[in-house]
Amino acid sequence: MPRKGYMWVQGKPSPESPKEPEKQAIIAACEAVISNPLKPRYLPEITPKETNYPIDISGDYRGGRYRFMVRCRSGFPHNTGYEFDEPFARIDRMGPDRFNIQRMHDSGEWFLVHEAKTLAEALDLVATDEILQPPI
Repeated sequence: MPRKGYMWVQGKPSPESPKEPEKQAIIAACEAVISNPLKPRYLPEITPKETNYPIDISGDYRGGRYRFMVRCRSGFPHNTGYEFDEPFARIDRMGPDRFNIQRMHDSGEWFLVHEAKTLAEALDLVATDEILQPPI
């Protein structure tokens, strides 16, 4: 007969926060990818619509994670001009020059797409992998 009780299960590993110089280097590298190739490829011009439409691509660094986001503006009559950020990809610093790459699912959950990549590999994947592209 099986024993009843609890079993310990290891949780998902958390990102590690780097020291300030490495953090600034990560932010600068991510912003360079946003400036070129993401913005020229996916947002060469802003085209207002009667629905939600993208106006910018930006990023945000928090707690060992860098999120890539699309800034959208509403064109609906009841809330014209309302703006919001919609994250689409994220890199998590898991250790020295080791990053996991995740994408935002329509359900609002993050899904791991690539694991244990260098910063250069992670940013190349954000720039080229179709599953990590902004919802524009």
